[in-house]
Amino acid sequence: MDRKKNMPLEGPLVTRHSSPVTRFLLAFHFLTIIPLKEMRDVSEKEIGGASAFFPVAGAVQGALFSISAALFLKIFPVELANGLVVLVIVITTGGLHLDGLADTFDAIASRGTREKKLAIMKDSTVGPFGVIAIVLVILLKYLSLNALFSHPSLVTYYSSLFLMPVFSRWAMVPAIFHCKSARQDGLGKIFIENTGIKELVIATLSALIVLSAALVVSNGMLNSSFQLSAFAPVLPVLYIFCIIAVWFSNKNFGGMTGDTFGAVAEMSELLFLMTVIICSQKFI
Repeated sequence: MDRKKNMPLEGPLVTRHSSPVTRFLLAFHFLTIIPLKEMRDVSEKEIGGASAFFPVAGAVQGALFSISAALFLKIFPVELANGLVVLVIVITTGGLHLDGLADTFDAIASRGTREKKLAIMKDSTVGPFGVIAIVLVILLKYLSLNALFSHPSLVTYYSSLFLMPVFSRWAMVPAIFHCKSARQDGLGKIFIENTGIKELVIATLSALIVLSAALVVSNGMLNSSFQLSAFAPVLPVLYIFCIIAVWFSNKNFGGMTGDTFGAVAEMSELLFLMTVIICSQKFI
């Protein structure tokens, strides 16, 4: 999530009240390649407040993924369509989270000190372990989408595509809330210092509202009790994963950085899909 190199905070940081719309635009700005908000004259408090709207920004991305899948499936075989969907997922984030995933795993593979590991994460080059992490995550996402498509109802497939970015973006918020910063500067530190219980509660409620809305919309196409059984475990599973990620980062890096937040987002997407697959198989 560290866009410090690509999107510097131009102009002075000011202290002023920000509207929910402003914070949503900032969230979308940080999580996608679509710059909906100019990074000028924004305060650190506004940046931290944007984390509350991560799930809402994820819902916009999820709608794009679902629509893309529907279009691709009308033209291509399932396997190719899902490959193109994965490509859309990567493109919409500009590979930002994958870059964080690669940097994190390169640092994990290092046997040096914390300072060396942090230096590796800051390095723009990608090592062998970073490449392996990217390949495996993309491959497993692709295979997971194929597995979901084979489910008797396509509603599960489309619902998963829509909700995946919602909950993976939400997972970043408890990670930010519970962690400490491994660096003395950077965008990650700004989020950590300005994301409080208010942002965590808003993000959680937003994710639950989006989930409820998705279940209501699909109620006419699939039994709602099945839907709830398939997706309800996702929130606690991802929360536990976030706590583990925070503990692991504290132990290995002395805290979390923008790169580790990107790794949490990528791994949460995969964990979300795998959780839905496991739960949905029990209710076929």
